[in-house]
Amino acid sequence: MEGLLDRYLKYLEAERGAARLTLKNYRNDLRGFLGFLKGQKVASLDRVDRQVVRQYLAWLVKQGFARSSISRKLSALRSFYRFLVKENLLASDPLAAVSLPKKERRLPTFLGTAQVNALIEAPDTSTAQGQRDRAILELFYASGMRVSEVASLDLRNLSLSAREVRVMGKRSKERMVLIGRPAAAALEAYLKEGRLKLLGKRRGEALFLNRSGGRLSARSMQALVDKYARKVGIEGRVFPHMLRHTFATHMLEGGADLRVVQELLGHADLSSTQIYTHVTQSQVRRVYLRAHPRAQKGEE
Repeated sequence: MEGLLDRYLKYLEAERGAARLTLKNYRNDLRGFLGFLKGQKVASLDRVDRQVVRQYLAWLVKQGFARSSISRKLSALRSFYRFLVKENLLASDPLAAVSLPKKERRLPTFLGTAQVNALIEAPDTSTAQGQRDRAILELFYASGMRVSEVASLDLRNLSLSAREVRVMGKRSKERMVLIGRPAAAALEAYLKEGRLKLLGKRRGEALFLNRSGGRLSARSMQALVDKYARKVGIEGRVFPHMLRHTFATHMLEGGADLRVVQELLGHADLSSTQIYTHVTQSQVRRVYLRAHPRAQKGEE
């Protein structure tokens, strides 16, 4: 079974252009399923039927996985079996008649303007790391990019004169994102001073560098966002994806067209972007109920 999994992952990488993080998630999800089969003493994948799949789903629920996680794991499993059938490695797909669990629709959380400004201004820009961190925070909020996209940027992806960044997104889909003057200024300052100090005598094309001159990881970026959020007193955990939510929400609140925001975020489906319209409507309602004299008395 491990051999078939390895073959499938190579197919995803070579034929579908799957990103490293996508491959890691598929590997972990499918190995979890293979581990479940081993525990149930199911010797091979062709012995899996609908009953085994339903037992697996029940086991995931018992383990405390959220519906969104279960849906993702089942989606990976469905894709795996489709590949096996397509390659004539299995005769039938036991998941053909199994429906995905309905996803929970949670509204994304985002920062207010004052909060995001305080966060961006938190780094000490008299140091190389502070210049780097300021540029990263400015870029997150200015562009709405994913943390994996920012971490993978090279110097050639950046055009400060045009204030554009060429991004390789999910499924190897390339797009251009725009940045404002503050982000461009922070990036320029970092490139002229901070990056040169971090790079030292080494060579490298990565845009954002760690203290050793190597590429700064996505995990390190997550840690620095949380560090500065705590420094300025923002309650709760703050992470890079929240800045992506903040970018989209503030764009729509400012009157941006939904399809423009979709393009900037790199969403394949407009429905993924539409959730932010619910966020802005929810915010409007909260402000109304708080500010209107008659609403405060229970009248809307």
